Amino acid sequence: MSTQDLVPGDHGTDEPPRASSWLKYTAMKAGGALISLIMVVLLGFFAFRILPGDPVRSLADGRRVSVEQMDILREQLGLNDPLLAQFWRYLTELFQGQLGYSYTYNEPVVNLIATRIGPTVLLTGTAAIISVVLGLWLGQRAAWRRGSLFDKTQTGLALVFWSVPTFWLGLLLLLLFGGGLQWFPTGGLVTAGTTETGLPLIWDVIRHMTLPVITMVAVVYAQYLMVMRASLLEEMTSDYLMTARAKGLREDEVRTKHAVPNALLPTVTLIFLTLGGLVGGAVTVETVFSWPGLGYLTFQALSAPDFPLLQGTFVVFSSIVILMNFFADLLYRVLDPRLRAA
Repeated sequence: MSTQDLVPGDHGTDEPPRASSWLKYTAMKAGGALISLIMVVLLGFFAFRILPGDPVRSLADGRRVSVEQMDILREQLGLNDPLLAQFWRYLTELFQGQLGYSYTYNEPVVNLIATRIGPTVLLTGTAAIISVVLGLWLGQRAAWRRGSLFDKTQTGLALVFWSVPTFWLGLLLLLLFGGGLQWFPTGGLVTAGTTETGLPLIWDVIRHMTLPVITMVAVVYAQYLMVMRASLLEEMTSDYLMTARAKGLREDEVRTKHAVPNALLPTVTLIFLTLGGLVGGAVTVETVFSWPGLGYLTFQALSAPDFPLLQGTFVVFSSIVILMNFFADLLYRVLDPRLRAA
């Protein structure tokens, strides 16, 4: 027995530091996310106060309203209160789970967000699934056929779609397939005044969401394709692939069982990073196609301007982005053995 075996508390010294390192890493990332959220709360209040436009005049909407009536409305909305008093009310309501009352809808902002978040999740969720599957599949095939016509074509298309402005692509699809050919509806979630239920209703929703989903997929899938292609190209020079071929494995087995799983690491974390951006980017697509989600609600709030509604949607969108980034950081440490050992 060595003298090291007699030292108390020396056994199993590898695990506590590893657990401590994991907790320290998680706490550091959580602290960064919390600081970002605090900045969002501050920015969400003060940034919208410098927007041009008068909410009270927007509420009047061209009607003949006296100056006295407008002053009374400002008093009722709390717009005459000092800015710090408005900010304190905003923080108090936020900690109570409330986001104030919308000027234009005269409803709690929480209720408005709750009714609009479903269409946004449906749209962005569908676009995200299609983008991930399409981008990863095309990316790994393009990398494995590096230099081929397929590789050059897919890479070129991906770069084009990646650089195209989302609103421009949406308007182009809307004019071509909605207005010109009239293959798809030009806006909304369902046909106005429809009484359909069951499968006919589902088909109606699918037709309405086809163009906005295509718009989002065309822009997002390119990121997955390019990252997957670059990551797989790095793996293709590794020695373990030569060993797999030496064992007699077919090329498809070498690609799908060995190269692709190792190349997925940066792509998997990218998925979480882009999910938050995809939800935030829904503002443009939903506005172009009049999709009744949080993005279109934000655009309507900007037009007023409706301060409580703007603050609420801004906090929700930003919180989703911060949360997805936090999950991406944790997932990357779980998947990357180099970070786990650190």
